[in-house]
Amino acid sequence: MSKTLYLIRHAKSSWADPSLNDFDRPLNKRGLRDAPFMARLLAAQHVKADAIISSPAVRTMATARYFAEALQYPSHQILQENRLYEAAPWDIIEIIRQGKAEWNSVLLFGHNPSITSVANRYSQSYIANVPTCGICRLEADIQNWSEWNENTALLTNFYYPKQYFT
Repeated sequence: MSKTLYLIRHAKSSWADPSLNDFDRPLNKRGLRDAPFMARLLAAQHVKADAIISSPAVRTMATARYFAEALQYPSHQILQENRLYEAAPWDIIEIIRQGKAEWNSVLLFGHNPSITSVANRYSQSYIANVPTCGICRLEADIQNWSEWNENTALLTNFYYPKQYFT
């Protein structure tokens, strides 16, 4: 059995209201275009999510909800993980390693710079930046998420909106 992790950076957020704190920023026009588009991209690949885990920040949860809808995953079952907001890379890896054994495919939504840092730990080529709504697909031939590490997991695909929009 293998495990697949989709490491996803939230879609583009709005800076239009300077009175909002960072946590409360919503998606902007581009984010509202990119999130459903990238979600449909995964749905077209017949991705099935056993779990969706997201930072509780407004922009991140909004992104996760678009993916849940496209993948026919109940949005009320999205797991909000407080540690993903302002997470260090090792926080994300710890969250991955705590996944339930019955989960084979997990979508994890977070923020940069940690998303890029974690993706690079498992990539054979350097990624300078995972753009907003970028998706990193990582695979590991393991039985349990606790076995997830640099020797078992590998980044196998990397998609982002500007590959599809000019």
